Amino acid sequence: MTTLKRVDVHVEGIVQGVGFRPFVHSLANRLGLSGRVRGDVTGVHIEVEGACQGVEEFLTALERDAPSLSEIERVTVVSGEPAGHRGFTIAATDPARPRTAATLADTATCDDCLRELTDPTDRRHRYPFTGCANCGPRLSITRALPADRRHTTMAPFTMCAGCAREHDDPASRRHHDAATCCPACGPTLTLRDPRGTELCGDPITCAAALLRAGRVVAVKGLGGYHLAVAATGERAAATLRGRKHRAEEPFTVMAADLVQARQYCDIDDTAATLLTSPARPVVLLPLRPDAPIAPSVAPPVVSSAVSGAASSSVSSAASSADSAVACSGAPGRRTLGITLPATPLHHLLLAELGAPLALTGGDVAGEPLAYEDADALTRLSGIADAFLTHDRAIHSRADDTVLRPMAGEITVLRRGRGHAPEPITLRRPAPRPVLACGATVAGTFCLLQGRRAHLSQHLGDLDDHDTLRTFAATIDHYQALLGIHPEIVAHDAHPGHLATRHALELTGVDHVAVQHHHAHVAACLADNGDLGPVIGVVLDGLGHGPDGTLWGGEFLRADRTGYQRLAHLAPVPMPGGPAAARRPWRMAAAYLRDHPCDPGLRDRLAGALQQAGSGQEAPLTSCAGHLFDAVAALLGLRETITYEGQAAAELEQLTDPAETGAYPAALRQPAGPLAAGLMAAGQSPAAGQSPAGPTAADLARADLARADLARADWVRADLARAEPAPGEPAFAGLAPVGGLLVLEAADLVRAAADDLTAGTDPAVIAGRFHNGLAAAVTRTCAALRQATGLTAVALTGALFHNALLLERTLQRLRAAGFRVLRHVRVPPGDGGLSLGQAAVAAARDHPA
Repeated sequence: MTTLKRVDVHVEGIVQGVGFRPFVHSLANRLGLSGRVRGDVTGVHIEVEGACQGVEEFLTALERDAPSLSEIERVTVVSGEPAGHRGFTIAATDPARPRTAATLADTATCDDCLRELTDPTDRRHRYPFTGCANCGPRLSITRALPADRRHTTMAPFTMCAGCAREHDDPASRRHHDAATCCPACGPTLTLRDPRGTELCGDPITCAAALLRAGRVVAVKGLGGYHLAVAATGERAAATLRGRKHRAEEPFTVMAADLVQARQYCDIDDTAATLLTSPARPVVLLPLRPDAPIAPSVAPPVVSSAVSGAASSSVSSAASSADSAVACSGAPGRRTLGITLPATPLHHLLLAELGAPLALTGGDVAGEPLAYEDADALTRLSGIADAFLTHDRAIHSRADDTVLRPMAGEITVLRRGRGHAPEPITLRRPAPRPVLACGATVAGTFCLLQGRRAHLSQHLGDLDDHDTLRTFAATIDHYQALLGIHPEIVAHDAHPGHLATRHALELTGVDHVAVQHHHAHVAACLADNGDLGPVIGVVLDGLGHGPDGTLWGGEFLRADRTGYQRLAHLAPVPMPGGPAAARRPWRMAAAYLRDHPCDPGLRDRLAGALQQAGSGQEAPLTSCAGHLFDAVAALLGLRETITYEGQAAAELEQLTDPAETGAYPAALRQPAGPLAAGLMAAGQSPAAGQSPAGPTAADLARADLARADLARADWVRADLARAEPAPGEPAFAGLAPVGGLLVLEAADLVRAAADDLTAGTDPAVIAGRFHNGLAAAVTRTCAALRQATGLTAVALTGALFHNALLLERTLQRLRAAGFRVLRHVRVPPGDGGLSLGQAAVAAARDHPA
């Protein structure tokens, strides 16, 4: 007699919109089991019964053979008495329970749908909205959970009889797919002029013809509009660059397939896997020396210290008439962002064009990405000559994800379409729900509930109220979508950030201020599932320091709850204040202010200081990014900075990777003990620091910082008395060490200036500078290990987007015996900051 068994199974994770319920249905029927499966807002619930052996095999195969797009976080199994089910069915979704199900990111077109797209006998032949449960739009069209059609922007499109049969058939790969449609019942593609008038003819064919003629076409993708030109036409690329006022930041190249992509970049197996992954990210890869790339697609990096003729030749090429390819390769540029098509629309357009596309975001001068049709026509009509658009609404905009293989791992440089809002699982659950608001640059937010941290897509720089409105609206959408209602709001300690102001305007919540660079270290810890404490090396841009200076080159003893500043780059003044961030010669003058230089260089430095104005503010900063600004200016790369991180990126591109020499930088320790615990606000400048004290604006910021630290000190004292959780370290900042170590990073700039005067090749100088900074970081960490006993180092901050700096620093630290943490799933820069803020706020939360 066969013994029957019944189990109730609950599966949590990314199990909706990925064909999971049809998979369960098929598996149960194959094993002769009865029961039902239904989706709910927490995941998928299964009731299954039958022969014991069949049920056991079902439980094994449930995780082993799950659909490729699914990601199972937890399976809960409860035994029960058989209920006498007949057959196995897919039941209607239950919306009653709290929303905790993970939401799937948008996914690139699968191979099955591509076959239909190119099959002349298929009813979806050349249909640009072909998709199934294994691919297509998810986050971008979802209004609420559960992610059924009625909760998406596909709701206005009534399925035809053929699509309805597929949608209702458990054996179909379109079973319960919210975006199921065909030419008879789905969205429609149109080509419009800048006034919104529909143009006649097939939209794909006509758009390709415009691109071949050198026109700019705005293309509506999964998460918003892109501006596109044919990548083989210099005149078109230069036109787009001029209209968009994007003077120098490289465009992305979209190739039709890997074969075409390999004409532009060196693509190994890892890169090929990334490019063809369901997320279809932009991947930053080595540019082939013989790549047929127009200069205006990826402007060459040329040092005026190498050859004035090189610059002239590039300008001449840029102004020439179109040719098949304007130049071969890009002198001084070694990387290119490349991607493959993510939608049927892009596949069709590239096939019709017969050439790659050069793409940039559908926005103007840092505005939010356009995703609504009327707004796109209004904002982009002065840039685009035509609009390839459609009537399926985008509910949630998202820029492309950008990845880069670095030092043997993949690093996310920008989190966007294809990754957001998939959660990052933290090691310890948050006691209460948290919203973290990030920073001004590379804005993101993070919603944390339990162990799931939902880091948003990149939302741009929060430097105006339009962007802030987008930021606030996206937070509201995520909260509604995920059913997370924050009780704690974390924010940057800088009072002037728009993200901070937004956080402080939220009522009925507890506010937690998190120091900028501590949040960077906490983000790295969360990314690695580590609790700390570690030596946090933060090489970053400007951040609000509690001593009234602007931090950015920091060595912190940190865990999730607190930090102690142990060492830093020697502060230098910023001539003219914040404007120095866009005028790199000013920072070169600051670093070389007491250094003997040849007369020509001395005159150039004096001119930079004169431009800054003698009576202007000069706040002190330890920002590591300004080191790269200064050296880039010396080597003739940069007169002005036009986008964030430009100097560091171009200096890396210029570097001779074979150079092994390293500039020295002194490490000193001023007299005087460091107080136990957190550093006191308003600390006096270290010995040897410029005698010019903080400005009135700096002192005002310090007053606000003292208030932040007063709250932090109270939290810290409370935590010091609390019993740590099992396996969790006690606060690492209570044991005093000696005085703050100061790294004389100006030594690196001075050595670069000396080499330049001696006629050394700028590529060699750039290499020695990178190697010198990596060596200085390692030497500082070794000194701190001796003082603290810490053997783990976390590398974080925007400068670790630089592959050369990351690789050289990793090599030296590992050779010195350190365990090194680096970012993998979230950006090292401010794009990952909100995750760190959320982790800190959760770790500090001990409600009564």
